[in-house]
Amino acid sequence: MKTITIEGQLRTELGKGATRQLRSQGSVPGVIYGGAKEINFSAPAIAFKPLVYTPDFQFAEIKLNGDSYRCIMKDLQFDKVTDHLIHVDLLELVEDKKVIASIPLKFDGAPIGVKDGGKLHIKMKALKVKTYPKYLKERIDVNIDDLELNGNIRVEDVQVEHYEIMNSPRIPIASVTLTRELKQEEAATPGTAPAATGAAGTAGAPGTTAAPAGAAPAQAATQGKK
Repeated sequence: MKTITIEGQLRTELGKGATRQLRSQGSVPGVIYGGAKEINFSAPAIAFKPLVYTPDFQFAEIKLNGDSYRCIMKDLQFDKVTDHLIHVDLLELVEDKKVIASIPLKFDGAPIGVKDGGKLHIKMKALKVKTYPKYLKERIDVNIDDLELNGNIRVEDVQVEHYEIMNSPRIPIASVTLTRELKQEEAATPGTAPAATGAAGTAGAPGTTAAPAGAAPAQAATQGKK
């Protein structure tokens, strides 16, 4: 998995005044936690761009005064006015300690339901998982070839070895629904009224019977996973 290397400096002065000065110099303060001790540091804002402005899940190697810390990103703060990055929280990876991370989903294949005229909807782009650092990877692959019209793939359908998935199991992550055109086609399908008997049908004059009506054909909607 890709690793972004960031070289920074340990912070010896904390507080709002020191933080404002760092930001005015083009640096971003950060914290590394999860290891033996909490570490306050700073690094140039430009060094964080490959880590922050990407949908990919990546490792961060933070180098500070000759020491190196292998981390994953946990939280970001942005200025409400300028939208500039103003703080970074990183989690240090310890091999025998499980971590919680958000791993992107990658959908592979061509759903059957799309071939039948439906439209694919991606409802979740990542899953929150709990695992050991050695099992972390850049993405979770999900095959959607068998996803049928009106069908769903849910969290519970995703099985990854060594991963405990933290999201609610019944939440859909992808679905195929009817397009507007297909709905209009189904609505335009001709049908007639059900047949009626002379006794229980119309209240006609004695000796007359109601004209039989053709039965409407049954339409079976293709169903996918529920």
